[in-house]
Amino acid sequence: MPPRQIVSHELARELAAISRELNRRLGLLVDRSGRIEAIAVGEALRIEVPRQPSAPSGRMRFCTLRFLTTRLGNEPLTAPDLAPLALHRLDCMGVIEVTEEGRPGDVRVAHLLPAPDRPSGAPRSAPQIAPESPTPPRGVVRPLRKPRRKRQAEDIFADGERYRLLPPRPAAELDDDFLELIRALEQEFDRYRARTKVAGKVGRAILVHVTTKSRAVAEASMDELAELAASSDLQIVERVVQRRSSFDPKTLMGSGKLQDLIIHALRLQAEFIVVDQNLTPAQARAIAHATDIKVLDRSQLILDIFAGRARTREGKIQVELAQLKYLLPRLMTRGDNGLSRLEGGIGGRGPGEQKLETDRRRVRDRIRRLEKQLKAERKRREQRRARRRERDVPVISLVGYTNAGKSTLLNLLTRSEVFVEHRMFATLDPTSRRLRLPREREVVINDTVGFIRDLPRDLIAAFRATLEEIEDSDLIVHLVDGSHPDHEAQIGAVERILDDLEYGSIPSILAFNKIDRLRKAELRDLLTGREALAISALKGSGIDDLLRHIDEVLHGPGEFPRAAPAPKRIDAAG
Repeated sequence: MPPRQIVSHELARELAAISRELNRRLGLLVDRSGRIEAIAVGEALRIEVPRQPSAPSGRMRFCTLRFLTTRLGNEPLTAPDLAPLALHRLDCMGVIEVTEEGRPGDVRVAHLLPAPDRPSGAPRSAPQIAPESPTPPRGVVRPLRKPRRKRQAEDIFADGERYRLLPPRPAAELDDDFLELIRALEQEFDRYRARTKVAGKVGRAILVHVTTKSRAVAEASMDELAELAASSDLQIVERVVQRRSSFDPKTLMGSGKLQDLIIHALRLQAEFIVVDQNLTPAQARAIAHATDIKVLDRSQLILDIFAGRARTREGKIQVELAQLKYLLPRLMTRGDNGLSRLEGGIGGRGPGEQKLETDRRRVRDRIRRLEKQLKAERKRREQRRARRRERDVPVISLVGYTNAGKSTLLNLLTRSEVFVEHRMFATLDPTSRRLRLPREREVVINDTVGFIRDLPRDLIAAFRATLEEIEDSDLIVHLVDGSHPDHEAQIGAVERILDDLEYGSIPSILAFNKIDRLRKAELRDLLTGREALAISALKGSGIDDLLRHIDEVLHGPGEFPRAAPAPKRIDAAG
């Protein structure tokens, strides 16, 4: 076809004749040079767009292919008819009406529109057909509102205009310059992206939570997911919560909702869809087959943060080990390397299975090597702990939910300069310092990795060497962000992890941090009915009481100096 034509009259006439003779819908994938890439034969009422490996993957917008298809009848197009525009990132879609005589009727052409700006949290509208509006000037993508009598167009709405439908015309009258139209459309997407881009962010993400519980619980979980996404330098462009009676075993959210989500992600030019659940391998496979947009579940996001924060050799080994254990059962689901499309022949034999088994064998071999390295690191850490036990120096471990302020407290107590940042999982590698208590007794205090609800089991197993520091502790200081609205759930999550690690029998002190953010009434309600201390690691409030309490638990009650001396830093233990 001539490159600047959406569809030629000769091609439309031939497609219509064959389609009527077969009583089936036909489809063509055509590239921007006018070359036909693939032919699809459907049924009388439906047709699927063939997935094209030649279409460039990872593009922000379009795959440089248009889809031309016949339609037996002249029924108006609906949003589901046009869904392939976004699902396959098509340049445009042309639907050719086929008459009873096998001749081409009107051609309906549609293309995608970028998402309109709307205030954060504004309600999303349901798909609907907007009032008829005039066709915009050639190459211009903006929707117009005032109706006219001639060459009227229609917009299908969902969160504003989702698609632009050019007025139905015979193929011979389709005088739109296709290349100019696509150029203007891509410029409009570029302007939208530049207008909404935030500096310093690695990508744009839609957060998704599927729940069978109340919306309030889902929103609290989404707030935590947003913090995780921010810690991974993702720009959040949308938050979607879906309530269901039960989870869909194939796609978690249902195929219809997944399709709508993919369309919305493309219009928002999102590179990532972050799901606030842990996807099963089957669900990851189904979603990877449906879209080329990178989909992360909660575990992947946490592992990505850990990979970027690990600084020591042991921490890097632990993160890589956890990543490989997560990847192993999901090798077939990865959409970025095409493994899901390399299946073998009869019985599963063939080059696809050989490639897959080779990858699996390499991953298993790497896991075994990393486990050996981690075992050696564990032995060295055990030797350091043994030296401390020989000196009979008590060990205190700071544990708590991520971003509770453990590193800030360690820096205050020991006058250290451990890395501190208001981000989740700012600390991954354990840090040990010596501390002198008010009665001139020395202890070793450990800063540990922060806990989080639904922490991946493989991640807990990989970090067991780090968490073994807690096993040898004489006392646990459980630090809680008292200003967090969901602090009770955070306390429960930390206690469950400690019980799973069989550390629940170690004596512990509950300390609420960040009380400088609370009013007196809120602080009083926080401490009512429980044995706990209130401190501010940032302001230094309540630190003397905390040190005295630690001293009493470790060494028993006794007389303390009138004014507790300032904490002294001694050389790092081990």
